[in-house]
Amino acid sequence: MRPGAWRSAATLAACALGLGACQSLQPKSAPPHLAVPPLAKAPAPAAPPPQVVTVTAAAKSCVSKALPRAPKYPDTDAALRDAGGAADRYQLMAAGRLLREKRLADLEKVVDGCR
Repeated sequence: MRPGAWRSAATLAACALGLGACQSLQPKSAPPHLAVPPLAKAPAPAAPPPQVVTVTAAAKSCVSKALPRAPKYPDTDAALRDAGGAADRYQLMAAGRLLREKRLADLEKVVDGCR
C-alpha cells in the first residue's frame, strides 16, 4: 500500500467510528415502571357569578341651594398674557387666589354638611 492509502483508510475508519458513536447516543426510552405520564391540563377557573346591580332612587342632594356658582376668576391665561407688566399679572393672580380661597371655604362647609 502506498502512504496516501493508509491515510485514506485511517480517515475512513475514523469516520465510521464517529458515525457508530452517533448512533449509540440516541436517547433510550425509560423503563415502563419509570415512565412519567404527561401532566393533565388544569381545569379553567369558573367564571365569576354576575354582579347584581340595584338601582335606587336618586339620593337627595346635600348641596345647599344657597351655594353660589363658581366665580369668574380674573387670572385666566388670556388675561395674564394681555397684562401690561409683571405688577399687573401679580394683581390678577392675587385677586384670583382670594376668590379661590373663599370658594374653597364655602365648599368645605358643604362637604362637612354632607358627611
